[in-house]
Amino acid sequence: MAPLVYVMAILGCGDDGATCTRERVAPASYASVAECQAAMPAILAGNTDLYYPVISASCERGGQFVVDNARQPTTKAG
Repeated sequence: MAPLVYVMAILGCGDDGATCTRERVAPASYASVAECQAAMPAILAGNTDLYYPVISASCERGGQFVVDNARQPTTKAG
């Protein structure tokens, strides 16, 4: 069984801060929720390019998508 990791989802939110959309996943994984939350201010500071009134983050259990996040898309020729 693979070890449990946490990833940080970067969220773009409306003015109310309640309606949010996952925009990206930070390119790091964390051993615990506390470690993820401790890194949150620095990661959020690096994601101010998102065009939303409120930028937030959420620490979530990682899984297979952590590996897929780095996968390059392939295109089929004609």
